Amino acid sequence: MGANLEQRLTELEVRIAFLDRTVQSLDSTVANQDRILAEMQREFERLRGELGGIRQSLTHDVHDEPPPPHY
Repeated sequence: MGANLEQRLTELEVRIAFLDRTVQSLDSTVANQDRILAEMQREFERLRGELGGIRQSLTHDVHDEPPPPHY
């Protein structure tokens, strides 16, 4: 094998190793972001339910309540 061909092969091996590390790093980042997004979605749904309860309590009409026992 010629020196030029061997040098090109070595360069390609280095690039592939770099790309492999980059893909592993990106895969880890995407997996972490996916976990965070799932947590945020659960928290959003919890807050949505809580907000619905607050809205109901704010629209509660005191005229809908039965009178106190002393009436």
